[in-house]
Amino acid sequence: MSIFCLLWVPLFYLLRRSIVGDSNLSGSVWALLLGSITAIIQFFLGYLVSPGGFGFSRFLFGFIDLVSLAVIIPLFIYFLMMLFRGLSGGGDFANFALLWLIPVGALRALGWSAFNDPILLILVPVLWTALASGIPFFINWMLESYNILISIICVLCMLILPVSAAATYWAFFSQQTLFGFALLAVTNVPLVLSFVLRR
Repeated sequence: MSIFCLLWVPLFYLLRRSIVGDSNLSGSVWALLLGSITAIIQFFLGYLVSPGGFGFSRFLFGFIDLVSLAVIIPLFIYFLMMLFRGLSGGGDFANFALLWLIPVGALRALGWSAFNDPILLILVPVLWTALASGIPFFINWMLESYNILISIICVLCMLILPVSAAATYWAFFSQQTLFGFALLAVTNVPLVLSFVLRR
């Protein structure tokens, strides 16, 4: 399971790159560098939220320390870099986030290997890739559309998706397996659409 946590994100990145492509080498370097720095800081700081059983604190722990914030941070950083023209050429939010997550996944695999927990070592990396592909799918759809209604729908989906991913972690941890698989399927729908539509 540790091998899965270590290799899932880079293999998924290579798969996505072979389908969608990635022409922004400067962005790739920045993603790996900043992701490595973030992973080291997180490794030494530890968790920000102390989970207390199966309640809201466990959901918050999943959102902040495990699943959602790990993807939201690189997407936000990439947005700032694009905003201030720190990158040359076209941008790809998903590939940037996936590259950022490679060193994060490597250090997480190292730290979580002692627990041998499939929720941490398998589910969390799968949720990372679902968010790293799903949120940029809605970003690209919104940027390509000049329709106000579509833009509102995209923004709502971008807000709901990280919550859905954290809820998926909470459901599996709480041993609500059917609910967890339902949330996992919903969370991965934008990822599937991004492959089908090549966005």
